[in-house]
Amino acid sequence: MVVWDAEASGPPFRQWVDGPLGFSLEVCGKGAVITGVRWRREACPRLPSPGPAADPFRFYFTCPRHVFQCRLALRGTPFCRRVWRALLEIPPGRIRTYGELASLLGTSPRAVAAACRANPYPVVVPCHRVVAKTGPGGYCGQAGGKWLDLKRWLLKHEGWHG
Repeated sequence: MVVWDAEASGPPFRQWVDGPLGFSLEVCGKGAVITGVRWRREACPRLPSPGPAADPFRFYFTCPRHVFQCRLALRGTPFCRRVWRALLEIPPGRIRTYGELASLLGTSPRAVAAACRANPYPVVVPCHRVVAKTGPGGYCGQAGGKWLDLKRWLLKHEGWHG
């Protein structure tokens, strides 16, 4: 279960996790609260022990049905947070289209896509499970290339066969 905290406090941390296709994830936070997750197009730097905040992400890459249990700093507009909460309801191996999510939330597909693009917690808040009616759509603000390969990998990893 993901818990949204109003404020992060404590010592800052930055941890890295090796991901698929040559990508890595950078996990940042303060204390026990994650303040951001970013995909990086480079391998994980060789640092001493990655730390406990990275553990759920490593586990996800081996067990795609993993349910994240973490605390996230409250970020984004009220609308974005509404979309991100809806994303948390999409189970692994399932998808929704931007249009389906828009209908559910009473907004437009473009607004949903913009909120997905602004998601500061990829993988935890699974924006990769939202696709266009005619194909995968974009991922991390990119409409093609390695970023779409990464989105397809995540969906396949979770068991989607589309």
